[in-house]
Amino acid sequence: MAEATLDQRFTEVRQRADDALARSGRAGSPLYLVAVTKYAEPDDIRHLIELGHRDFGESRVQQLVQRASVIQEWFDRIKMLPETVSKSDRIEVAKACGLDASGKTIDVDQPVRWHMIGHLQRNKARKVAEFCRLVHSVDSLRLIEELQTWAHRRDEVVDVLIQVNIAAEEQKYGCPISAVGALGDQIDSMVHVRVRGLMTMAPDTDDKGLIRSTFSRCRELFEDLRHEGVGEGHFNLLSMGMSGDYEIAIEEGANIVRVGSAIFGERADVAESAAVAD
Repeated sequence: MAEATLDQRFTEVRQRADDALARSGRAGSPLYLVAVTKYAEPDDIRHLIELGHRDFGESRVQQLVQRASVIQEWFDRIKMLPETVSKSDRIEVAKACGLDASGKTIDVDQPVRWHMIGHLQRNKARKVAEFCRLVHSVDSLRLIEELQTWAHRRDEVVDVLIQVNIAAEEQKYGCPISAVGALGDQIDSMVHVRVRGLMTMAPDTDDKGLIRSTFSRCRELFEDLRHEGVGEGHFNLLSMGMSGDYEIAIEEGANIVRVGSAIFGERADVAESAAVAD
């Protein structure tokens, strides 16, 4: 049996995500599908952009910066093209300058949104503040203070999610459940960092009941904090689920999922495991 193409995998993930939304009673609700690109080829990333996809995630800062810079350079080259391209040149232009074979241009006015999904060290906060749309992995006051420092220097606001270690696994990063509320209040006191919600990862297990209960508990915590006013009206993002469990996460309330191997192929399996270790 032939291996599925990138288009087929991407379409299947989108359809399964929509089906999970429908099962949860949220058909048509906003859902951010973050394509995890750690082991993706540059051409694969560009192809998803051509399809209109804009949310991409990385677990390592250096790789995120490299990929974000390459994509921005690609966009800049496209902007310099003339509005019309002769038919005979379309294929070559497609390879070099971001046009598909039909000559259709990429929508460069719709920017790519980069997500930092892995553990973030404080000495990498400057780069994240510069390149990331959303940091999923904030779990300490010291890290938040570092992000605040660099965001203040740029006179920008950095949106973050608090990573919660719901299952209290020693090998995983994340804020304990009991400390999440206090950390959210501390972020609210800052001018240049804004808490938008929570992120969690389920245990690495085949027990779907345990996976579901982990996501359910995070959703309950998310709803409690939102009811208490954490985030000052901006607390509306719940990031849960990866390639192996994103459907369960959506059923339990996630509106952001982080999917790598299910989109880019089996070569990304190692990458998603590494995202946990990192």
